[in-house]
Amino acid sequence: MTPAIQTSQLHKRYGRRTAVHALDLTVEPGTVFGLIGPNGAGKTTTLRMLLDIIRPSGGVARVLGSDPRRGGPALRRRIGFVPGDLRLEGRVTGRRLLDFYAQVSGPVAPGARDELAERLGLDLTRPVRTLSKGNKQKLGLVQAFMHKPELLVLDEPTSGLDPLVQREFLEMVRQARAAGQTVLLSSHVLSEIQQTADAVAVLSAGRIVAHGNVASLRLAAVRRLSVGLVDADPGILDVELRPLGQLSDLHVAAHPGGSVRVTATIEGDIDPVIKALARHRVSDLTVEEPDLEESVLRLYGASEEEGGRA
Repeated sequence: MTPAIQTSQLHKRYGRRTAVHALDLTVEPGTVFGLIGPNGAGKTTTLRMLLDIIRPSGGVARVLGSDPRRGGPALRRRIGFVPGDLRLEGRVTGRRLLDFYAQVSGPVAPGARDELAERLGLDLTRPVRTLSKGNKQKLGLVQAFMHKPELLVLDEPTSGLDPLVQREFLEMVRQARAAGQTVLLSSHVLSEIQQTADAVAVLSAGRIVAHGNVASLRLAAVRRLSVGLVDADPGILDVELRPLGQLSDLHVAAHPGGSVRVTATIEGDIDPVIKALARHRVSDLTVEEPDLEESVLRLYGASEEEGGRA
């Protein structure tokens, strides 16, 4: 089966700076592929090369079996795209704007546009220029999904959306996959990738430093710990917790009334940490997932440094 997206040694230079280095990427049809990494990693540059918005400096790309540079309008009609810097303006209503996009993208099934707008809570009768950032993002999502393209390319698609709309968007992605559509999703939100992606590539400084699924990349293994203890000795706690290899950024602070607050970053197995804390009286405990950028930098920063020296 021909991959939905395939690149070989794809790279992009801006003068002396290389934004994307020799990128080899394969996205299988009917899957959700997550492209993740910190700001400046090359995610948006990669997506723009795949869509022929910018031209690569070298290498080969195939999208739905075609060269993006030669696919023309016929290829673009098979793709739905939400850019990371979505800008929608004008006096026309959202409905009129979507009518225009339907003429460009190809046939839209009756009722599909209104159904998507209702799911996202978007009022199509309002002029585009009066819409908030979140509602403009909803409009961008409707135009990408409404003609049910073979390939959806979504660059930070939930920017500006409230949590309920984000949840509905994730359901739309899952339904697209079930219908056989392919989704290439660039995101800073780890939970989006965890809930939807079949495969993931981590970009750092323009290079793929890891690929696989989220569990195998250990992105969720970095967590922040905050725990309150009663009648505990800060010095003893520090001695007990300091040797644990899972902990970094450890801070033990005494507070008035005999309470102690412990904060740290956990990498890997949390069980030894919980067992050490269980020797004391715990008043509260919070374990939070850091943002995706921090996870990538913490786990794959060494790869970035090695790439910079290469």
